[in-house]
Amino acid sequence: MAALASTIDTQGLLSAWMFDGKGGASRLRPEDAVSATAPDGGFVWLHFRHLPRMPQTWLRQGVGLDAPALESMAEEHCRPRCVMFAEGALLSLRGINLQRNALPEELITVHLWVDARRIVSVQHDFLSAIADFEDALGRGRCPRSQGEFVADLSMRLVERVDAVVTTLIEEADELEDAVLITETSELLPKLAVLRRVAIKLRRHIAPQREALNHFALEDDPWMGPKDRNRLRDAADRVARFSEELDSVRERASVIRDQMVDARAEQMNKSMLVLAVVTVVFAPMTLISGMFGMNVGGIPGSSDPAAFWALSVFLLLLGFVLLWTFRRLKWI
Repeated sequence: MAALASTIDTQGLLSAWMFDGKGGASRLRPEDAVSATAPDGGFVWLHFRHLPRMPQTWLRQGVGLDAPALESMAEEHCRPRCVMFAEGALLSLRGINLQRNALPEELITVHLWVDARRIVSVQHDFLSAIADFEDALGRGRCPRSQGEFVADLSMRLVERVDAVVTTLIEEADELEDAVLITETSELLPKLAVLRRVAIKLRRHIAPQREALNHFALEDDPWMGPKDRNRLRDAADRVARFSEELDSVRERASVIRDQMVDARAEQMNKSMLVLAVVTVVFAPMTLISGMFGMNVGGIPGSSDPAAFWALSVFLLLLGFVLLWTFRRLKWI
């Protein structure tokens, strides 16, 4: 057995578990996972990380999956989907990585091959939902069937989406409250990020609903009514998230329209003030310009009090124009 294990490339195998179908499970060593056989009523879970530059001979040859299934599991960025084969089903899901410095819109793909005796999963990057799932297995919270396994993992993936969607809704609330009291230049970058995350996240998770509903139609003995209900519940939550993300995107558009309207209103007020100043000073400028011409015949040119009389007349003219604009409600 050791010689057999040494000849098989196990690189990429992250973990292996044996489930007895009665609520118990035990972790397998890589050399034991090579020849692991599921007990009656149980199944084996082999979890790999896809390494594009590594042969991963065991995953590609030793596990015994069909070539189409292997090619699908090698796709890093694919839409959530469920494909039925004669021997089993391939379920591709996407989850959010809640690690520090991880972007919420960068979803990570995990592929699940499920048949009567085993589950083979492939992830392309670290996924916190799977890490928490393995922690639960270590604490004795183990699924009794493949259907329960997939339902539990799907709910964990959905719960992380719930946390991100809730954060986006709270950010939209804060932006709506700040749109009238904060400078537009400060809000525009935040609004752009909010809208981009909502659009990308919605596009990535929306197909997950159909994938989960399709998998829930599997009629194998290891899929029980309770498992189907949990999968449908996960699909309904994904549909609700899609609707909430659409709402966030629409709210972002409304907030942007409010910011544009506020900026246009401010611009209109500024232009109105400039127009009033121009109209008020235009006749005054005309009269003072005429009296400033260096030609003969200017009235009052020889009277020392003419300057003050003209100044008083221009001030009165300005006040009359302002009063007229007030009466006309132009200002």
